[in-house]
Amino acid sequence: MAMLPIKPTPFFANKNRAFWNLQTLGWAGALALRGISGLANGQPISFLVPIIIATITGYSVSLVMSVIYQTLIDRKPLVTWGVTLIVLLTGSALWAFVDAWVATLYRPGSDSNFTAILLGAFYLDLTLLGAWSALYYAINFFLRIEEQQDQMLRLENQATSAQLAMLRYQLNPHFLFNTLNSISTLVLLKQTEPANAMLSRLSSFLRYTLANEPTARVTLEQEVETLKLYLDIEKMRFEERLRAHFDIETNASKALLPSLLLQPLVENAIKYAVTPKEDGADINISAQLIGPLLRITVTDTGPGLKKQGEKANASTGVGLANIRDRLSQAYEDNHRFETRSSPGGGYSVIIEIPFETREQRQLQA
Repeated sequence: MAMLPIKPTPFFANKNRAFWNLQTLGWAGALALRGISGLANGQPISFLVPIIIATITGYSVSLVMSVIYQTLIDRKPLVTWGVTLIVLLTGSALWAFVDAWVATLYRPGSDSNFTAILLGAFYLDLTLLGAWSALYYAINFFLRIEEQQDQMLRLENQATSAQLAMLRYQLNPHFLFNTLNSISTLVLLKQTEPANAMLSRLSSFLRYTLANEPTARVTLEQEVETLKLYLDIEKMRFEERLRAHFDIETNASKALLPSLLLQPLVENAIKYAVTPKEDGADINISAQLIGPLLRITVTDTGPGLKKQGEKANASTGVGLANIRDRLSQAYEDNHRFETRSSPGGGYSVIIEIPFETREQRQLQA
């Protein structure tokens, strides 16, 4: 029988509850320490009565101080620490007065006068409340720093997600324009059936792109199916001139990658390999596992960059830069993106990313 994982709740997840827990445990510990110390020094059991009263008084004074400190923590440092010192001295004096008064009632025949008892109690109470105040501010400043860090992380994640979405949405308009232009041409030529078929395939492709979040990751198998939808549309334009081949290893098909990562690479190959040549070109898409990495290669048999010239270099750079940015956003430095152009023609793009499956990602989450 599978056991549900235990997810402990952070102690400060509920600040109010955490304060009361620390407040109660701290003063209970102070009571126990003073009580045990007195009994160990031969004090009678009745000695606990003034200790309990003193602890209750300190507990109550610290509650009032916490309310004041809460209003001071966001003020200017001079105001915060100046007023804190005044509150600390006032609270210690009040607590010491109660302690001295209780002590005189508990030991009416004592040789110590009220002033001596008051000064002794003030020193002890000032020490305890000073430590309590320091701990109160330390914990609250620590929590505020953590909140700021969490907020920064959330903002960074939102910015990354927005940038990924922007990069992903940059991929669709160019392809959509070309496809709609082709459909328009078919309609003008009164080729109803091819136009209808292209519309149907375009609808299937767009349904997939809209169903997936721009920042989502899909399996390589899903990415290849989407790529085939895209190629079916393009084959209606280029017919036999476009020859696509897939070589996907079975154990690599479950690997995750950013959605629509390969489509602009294939679109780039069509534009600069298939279009310029009368007999078209072959486009090969392969994927295999290389140790812990997934390697994806998109190769075409076109003229390559050297024959396309400087203008082609500038044009192809837009789509490739987009893919490079998406990989950097998704994997930071833990990826490889390389392009190769053979002297005799042909162009290759090699991508290597960490291999992970949906099950592994869920376990990490």
